Amino acid sequence: MKRPEILITGGDMRQLYCAARLSREFEISVLGFDRERIPDDLDLKTADRTGVRSYDCAVLPLPPLNSEGTLFAPCSSSVISIAAVEELLAPDAVIYAGRVDDKLRKAIPEHTIYDYLLREEMSLKNAIPTAEGAVQLALEELPVTLNGLKVLIVGIGRIGTALAEILKGFGADITAAVHNSRGTAKARLHGIKAIPTSRLNGSYDLVFNTVPKLIFDDDMLGRFDKNTLFIDLASKPGGIDFDAALEHGIRVIWALGLPGKTAPVTSGEIIAETVSSMIWERGEAVE
Repeated sequence: MKRPEILITGGDMRQLYCAARLSREFEISVLGFDRERIPDDLDLKTADRTGVRSYDCAVLPLPPLNSEGTLFAPCSSSVISIAAVEELLAPDAVIYAGRVDDKLRKAIPEHTIYDYLLREEMSLKNAIPTAEGAVQLALEELPVTLNGLKVLIVGIGRIGTALAEILKGFGADITAAVHNSRGTAKARLHGIKAIPTSRLNGSYDLVFNTVPKLIFDDDMLGRFDKNTLFIDLASKPGGIDFDAALEHGIRVIWALGLPGKTAPVTSGEIIAETVSSMIWERGEAVE
């Protein structure tokens, strides 16, 4: 059986545990990690950048690029350009990355890029560490227990439903803000109350937003008490006007990348399992 050589590049600790999981099936090298940042119990080899290696695949982190347009590599003391990554790839190498955008596609136009974050199994599995991390954050930030607390979850998708199930275990008083009758029915299915987003008011102690579009503008935030804690779990641009929240004296935490911070092992293995499925489906690993 052919074992594709895969280059795991940059990212946080998730990428290392992704590499460890993929090494059970494929030949793996990592790039973008200072040696001391790699745990001793992970038997991973680093990529040799002095010679040309023709890697069949590359797995880029989530997000793949930083604000400067270079590889997102917070665990490396060196700046790594996308060109340096591309030099190690075979001409027909395939790239897997999370949250792919035009900026990345323009940086490496010669290679096919697949977004593992768009895969359904990735989204479903990733909802759990995201929700658990959000609840952990709330427990750390609030001076009260979650039991009996009035909690609003905006959006009843994968993360919203995972949050609801966890918070029910704490005895929280949960309401979901929904846009239509389908959302109302879904909330009822999970045993929680529902309210249309347009009718929201400030009678909540804790708000989790999961919708990546502006929901809480100046007018909406004005309906809430300044002691309400907002935790925004949505990807950019988020769902809260942060400047307006500041003017209202409302505390907002934009909790991006929670899985990588609170559960890097699980999150890395989820990425690995998703990428592995994509490789096998494309026939890049053949018997």
